[in-house]
Amino acid sequence: MKELFKEVIQINMMEDIQEMEDCAKKLFARLNTMELPEYFNWVSDIFEDLHVRQNPDKTALIWTDIDTLETQTYSYGTLLKRANQLINFLHKSGLEKGDNFYMMSPVMPENWFAGLACIKAGIVNVPTAITMTQRELEFRFETYCPKIILADEDSVDLIDNALKETHIQPKLKLVLGHKTGWISFDVINNESIEAKAAKTKSDDLLFCFFTSGTTGLPKKVGHTAVSYPVGHLSTTVMMGIKPDDIHNNLSAPGWSKWAWSSFFAPFNVGATTTGFKFSLLDGEQYLDAISRHGVTIFCAPPTAWRIFVNMNLDSFNFSRLTQSISAGEPLNPDVIEKWKKHTNIQIRDYYGQTESTAMIGNPPWMKEKIRPGSFGRPSCMYDMALADNEGNEIIEPGQAGHIVVKLDQWRAIGLFSDYIGSPEKMSSVFVDHYYYTGDRATFDEDGYWWFVGRADDVIKSSDYRIGPFEVESALLEYPAVSEAVVIGSPDPNRYQLVKAYVILNSSYLPSREIALELFKYTLTILPKFKIPRIIEFVSGFPKTMSGKIRRIELRQIEMVRQGNAVDEIINEYFYWDFPELNSK
Repeated sequence: MKELFKEVIQINMMEDIQEMEDCAKKLFARLNTMELPEYFNWVSDIFEDLHVRQNPDKTALIWTDIDTLETQTYSYGTLLKRANQLINFLHKSGLEKGDNFYMMSPVMPENWFAGLACIKAGIVNVPTAITMTQRELEFRFETYCPKIILADEDSVDLIDNALKETHIQPKLKLVLGHKTGWISFDVINNESIEAKAAKTKSDDLLFCFFTSGTTGLPKKVGHTAVSYPVGHLSTTVMMGIKPDDIHNNLSAPGWSKWAWSSFFAPFNVGATTTGFKFSLLDGEQYLDAISRHGVTIFCAPPTAWRIFVNMNLDSFNFSRLTQSISAGEPLNPDVIEKWKKHTNIQIRDYYGQTESTAMIGNPPWMKEKIRPGSFGRPSCMYDMALADNEGNEIIEPGQAGHIVVKLDQWRAIGLFSDYIGSPEKMSSVFVDHYYYTGDRATFDEDGYWWFVGRADDVIKSSDYRIGPFEVESALLEYPAVSEAVVIGSPDPNRYQLVKAYVILNSSYLPSREIALELFKYTLTILPKFKIPRIIEFVSGFPKTMSGKIRRIELRQIEMVRQGNAVDEIINEYFYWDFPELNSK
């Protein structure tokens, strides 16, 4: 297995992009059909035996608190020693291979210590966002009983209340700091810096990610000792991270994206990762940290990119920045264009899920061939396709369908192993020889993929099926619009109407005039059947803790309004109320 990781390093360091693409295709073709070893421990086999052995003093992590400017750096050798100390303390406390470990803290170095320790010790890592409510914690604890919990001081009271309500008592509670009833994480300082690795099988469960719940209750996504570390070779290649890169990912440790981009992608090739702790995202402070620490690869979600492109980007030094990457939700073309205008770097979009690693995207060899708005082409690790509602594979370009992973030729290594404890959910997404992602897309005649929306988000109006992303992108091109979310609003005649929730930039106020301009503007870009028929100006959207829009909540609001015949809504405008549009 070590040779695979060495080969990925060599591929990502290639200057010739055609050679890079050809070698990547050959590597994944071999990986997809090779027999996996019975046992694999990524920390001992790759992190330790490859990176620590060769470069123990190389900087692995640069951590900073961007509010206080406190900074700490850790070498590969030091990170391993801290992980080993935690392993020894866990064993001394009676924890065993197969136990689970909830981690609920902001961006702190201990997240990396604990992540390495869990893998090496064969303990199931359960990332948990610090923005959880008590009820959300209770749901998690009831469905996956915690054995170990690591938390920051600000989270312990909430956790204790959830534990009391659910009558659950974990074996061990560790706190970053000091709190009555909890053991300070500093206790590990007395332990040995050497620890034996657990003998983990390739299919051993090692990760449990609760999904963000955009369309219902969170699911427990299980990944194995191989599916995440080895599976993220697709992410590492898609990003193009090199050993000498300094990588930053703007994601919270409680979500899978942190494991993708702050942990496995850089550590797979022995690069330097950075962690920036903040209380509230301040664009000025964050971009200043990017500049100050010489970040070369910057990965952020669309919500953050939209904030950044509306700032004065000329005031920052991006001279060391070589790559910009987006993931989480599709990124609108105008955001990509604004960032490139100021930095001369095009944001490369890519697509994956909690259930997978990077599946579709724009790898480095597509740098000069990116089409703004497209999330790229499939990774060779995955056999991607589109399927119609009857389960037939779509061959013709331009036809929208369900994004699926084909399983009849090979099963992608990066695909999750199980919805833990939910066989009915497994059977709903694994149908025939497909895994259904729950998303819809199209591809064009050149093989570029274009996001349509979640399968549940597709709007059905009259005889048309309308993807919200295209409408949202059109709205975002208008200068007054900061953010836009489009859903289907119930209608007795057309089944649904296209409704846009719009947040205006700070220099604009909601008005009939701006609503009229938006209706007119979308008519110049979209076919008439796709334009919004209702526009409501709002100050914010319901979002998950990872920043994804909860369209299901907006749809529920619309259903309640329709059922209760509510009074006129402030700042809501209807297409048919504008005589100026009658002829359009």
